[in-house]
Amino acid sequence: MSTPDLTVDPHPAPGVTPTPTEPGGPGSAEPPRRKANAPRRPGQGRAGKILLGLLAWFVGLLFVSPLLWMLLTSLHAETDASTNPPSYFAPLTLESFANFFGGGNGASPWPFLINSAVAAIVSTLIVLVLSTMAAYSLAIRRIERWSDVLFFLLSTKMLPMVAGLLPVYLVAKSFGILDTWLLLIIIYSAMNMPIAVWMMRSFLAEVPVEVLEAAELDGARLPRVFMQILLPLTAPGLAATALICFIFSWNELLFATVLTSTAASTAPVFLTSFVTSQGLFLSQVCAASLIISVPVLVAGIAAQDKLVQGLSMGAVK
Repeated sequence: MSTPDLTVDPHPAPGVTPTPTEPGGPGSAEPPRRKANAPRRPGQGRAGKILLGLLAWFVGLLFVSPLLWMLLTSLHAETDASTNPPSYFAPLTLESFANFFGGGNGASPWPFLINSAVAAIVSTLIVLVLSTMAAYSLAIRRIERWSDVLFFLLSTKMLPMVAGLLPVYLVAKSFGILDTWLLLIIIYSAMNMPIAVWMMRSFLAEVPVEVLEAAELDGARLPRVFMQILLPLTAPGLAATALICFIFSWNELLFATVLTSTAASTAPVFLTSFVTSQGLFLSQVCAASLIISVPVLVAGIAAQDKLVQGLSMGAVK
């Protein structure tokens, strides 16, 4: 049985033996202590959960509101979409989507979408292969001055992209690769390589070295270690890195606008064609933007579980 917490009166009366008193009782200077497991009020925890749920829904709708606004605008005619203030209850129509797929502005969107897909997918695959090998030498089999290598990779992102535009243009012109897929793939691979190396390095650093040493003791060579051990263990990190590189490549506009003209122009360049001398076709721009965003949304939803795991790897030590 547990004994009660008793205190002794520090100033007893003369001739009186000090007797212990209970905290909060008569003669005690301490305030009464509350019980550790005080019962909650009925519905107190439920009300908190409801408030947190409403707050989560509000934040989610706040982030999704631009997409919802674009969707509503794309379903309106050009005359209704361009009114100020906007006409919320205007008649809905699919005219803008029909014009997009039918090339209503004089150009078909399919070549631009194909160019974006080829440049983004191929550059992402190249970046994954190279960044994984580089991260292996920086996280597991560390080379000399590996921290300087990481800093150098990070320093390449400090240069503004527009500052390297003219040198890249002159070099591409001298090699005769302007307005080609090859140039976009090289540019996007170089653009995404630093962040991919940093991400993959953090993911590979979480792999237990003992697992790799055990595989080597069993006679597994480096290619087999990569394919059967490292890649399965870092699958969430690979998915997160691939998705981020794909998004950066798909959304890139500056280099695609300057370094391409007709043969290799990408989907973001196609969006700028809706800004004409007659004005901005707002409904068609919103429809085209939604359609061009679909590949990124599909990729994010498909790799959602892996993406969350990959972005949280290494967050808790």
